[in-house]
Order: sequence, then structure tokens, then C-alpha cells
Amino acid sequence: MGIFKKYFSREKKEDLDKGLEKTKKSLFGQIAKAVAGKATVDESFLDELEGILISSDVGLDTTVKIIERLEAKVAEVKYINTNELNTILKNVVVDILKENNTEDIEDFVYPDYHIPYVLLVVGVNGVGKTTTIGKLAHQFKKRGKKVVLGAADTFRAAAVDQLKIWADRNDVEFYSKGMNTDPAAVAYETVQYAQNNDIDLCIIDTAGRLHTKKHLMEELTKISNSINKKLPGAPHEVMLVLDATTGQNAIEQANKFTAATTVTSLALTKLDGSAKGGVVLGISDQFKIPIKYIGVGEGIDHLQVFNRAAFVESLFEG
Repeated sequence: MGIFKKYFSREKKEDLDKGLEKTKKSLFGQIAKAVAGKATVDESFLDELEGILISSDVGLDTTVKIIERLEAKVAEVKYINTNELNTILKNVVVDILKENNTEDIEDFVYPDYHIPYVLLVVGVNGVGKTTTIGKLAHQFKKRGKKVVLGAADTFRAAAVDQLKIWADRNDVEFYSKGMNTDPAAVAYETVQYAQNNDIDLCIIDTAGRLHTKKHLMEELTKISNSINKKLPGAPHEVMLVLDATTGQNAIEQANKFTAATTVTSLALTKLDGSAKGGVVLGISDQFKIPIKYIGVGEGIDHLQVFNRAAFVESLFEG
């Protein structure tokens, strides 16, 4: 079991393996074929590796970094076999993930010195943002935490109702002012509600802001400022949810959101539905923002904490 003994139950390991199956077969399956039978790392292998990484949405800059580090590591070894080359490549990937300050957290835990802990969740429509919020609420409710969901997405007709369904399903608190109200006011009053009702975790949903719409991104800044006005230092975390199936478009979204607000963590959804899991490496390397959660299936328990070593181990396993 290796790393999984410490961080994962057998069931979670199976969920992770299954969720990464498409990426494993595509990206790392191709790499395994390229590595097979290689006693040395020659130019043809590096060219092949570059093509594999770029086609898997790792991104050009990160691909160049991986290849340069692989060359440097291999230069230190006089003789290399397939297993050694595979291990070196795996370690290079782990090192790149380490550089984004991601902690190998073991569970869904937030610091108790922020009560309430305010989590602002952002992302464009369709990435699985509201579903991720619902799954987070489920996890913390299971751990005995009091949770409130704030419906600050007041632009979309179904958004408030969708969040309310998740609140009811998880038996957690819900705060809304209805449709077509000021999102910043909703965020402010949700925090106030959390303070008045001894809530541990306050999760605030926001509109699926089109990252090409400047005024909507400015509204996001207004929401954040409103929260801070009510509770200095909050939001304690701004989580950007990205859809792994969109590949390089996810990186473009991350560019726009990080320009509009201080994003402090990432959640990558739909890894199970994509062969583009390589985007995890590109996003991690480019933005240096901790990846906190990954979605590996549709079930309510299929949102997992992101553990870089376990992630890479699962991809390279077998």
C-alpha cells in the first residue's frame, strides 16, 4: 500500500485509482511505452516525451521544466534501466508538485482558530462549483462541524435552489436573500449569520463568473471586500474550482481569477471523466497555488483531499 497506508483507506485508494484511470492510460500509458526498453535517455526519447506531455495538457513551460530536470538527474547516473528511469521521472513530477506549497493533508480539516472559518468559492459555470460545495458540506457535517452555505450566486435562476438542495441533503444551515439581490450583501450577512449562530464553517457560493467579463470579476472583488468588512481577515480561503476536462482552458481561467482576487487554494473536478489529468501538473507549476481537493467521481464521497505523493503514486503504479 505504501503511501496509501498513511493517508488513504483501501476504498479511497480504489476511488483515486479509478478516477485517474483515463489519465493513467493516456498520459502515463504513453510515457510507460516510451520508457520501455530504454537504457539511456536519448534525444528521440526526449522528443517523444515532450510530445506526450504537451498533448496531455501539461503545458509547454512545465513540459520543458520536466525534461530539463530529467536530463539533469539522468546525467548523474552512469547506467540506467527502465525501472530507474521511471522512478526518476516520478520523482521529478513529485518535486514539481511540492513547489506549489501543497500540504499532504490527511483529512478535511480547517484551523479552529478561525471561528467561523470563511471559505469563498469561485469558478465559471459548469465546472462543478456548487456540487463541490455540497460535497464539502457533507464531509464537514460528518466530522461534527456546523456549516452554513451562503447563496451569493444571485444571477442564475437555478443557482439558489441548487445550493438549497445541497444544504437540505446534508442537513446544514442555509442563508439566502433570493434572486437578483446584491451578492456582496448576501456574503456579508451570511458571515453575520455564522457569527450569531456559532457556525464553524461558512461556505459562500458565487456566480459562475465568465472570466472574460470584466465587470463580473470586479463584483468578485466587491464580495471579498464585503466579507472582510464584516470579519477582518476573512475570507480565510478563496478556492478556485476548475474542471480538469477543459485542459488548457482551465489554465486560462486560473489566469483571470488570480488577477481578480487572491486565490489561495484550488479544487480540480471531473478527473474521472478526462484523460487530461496532466493539467494538474501545469496548473500546480504555473500558479504555485496549493491544490486542496480533487473530484474523482460523481458520488458524494468522491471528493478527496489532494495528496501529491499519493496522486503520483497512483498514476505511476503498475
